[in-house]
Amino acid sequence: MHIAITILTILASFKWADWKNWREYHASMYFISTGGMMYEYIVQENTLWKFHPDFLYGHEMVVLVYAIITMPISILLFLSHFPETWMRRLLYIVVWSGIYILVEWFLLVFGRISYQNGWKFWYSFYFDIMMFSIIALHQHKPFRAYIISLPVILFLIFYFDIPFKFGK
Repeated sequence: MHIAITILTILASFKWADWKNWREYHASMYFISTGGMMYEYIVQENTLWKFHPDFLYGHEMVVLVYAIITMPISILLFLSHFPETWMRRLLYIVVWSGIYILVEWFLLVFGRISYQNGWKFWYSFYFDIMMFSIIALHQHKPFRAYIISLPVILFLIFYFDIPFKFGK
């Protein structure tokens, strides 16, 4: 299922993403990729959600595929058509969060994701809204996105009582 999601994301990007201007979105694509890998490194075995592999070998490989391929390409798709007006931006972020939560629901139904340390499925929708909002901000004001991301990350770590680790 993880491979199917990645392939569908790639195919959707060929149809709808602005590949001609991918460099314009590159920093935000890198931002999401780096954020996903940093999350995995910092929390290590105390994750809030865990991917269960299908064809891929282990949780770590699934994380790498999402961090290096699926997430950056989906962010390229997201930013390629980001609207100009505030009302449309809000609706656009909610729609993209809905897409992400629908995909996560399929992962949950088919046993490809589980939750730990108090995380619940519906938290993911709020997380997605926050994530897409910060990515949209990052596209135009990256420093502000970094500043906002730090308290969000710290809140999640402290609220869910995740041991903060750097190395073994």
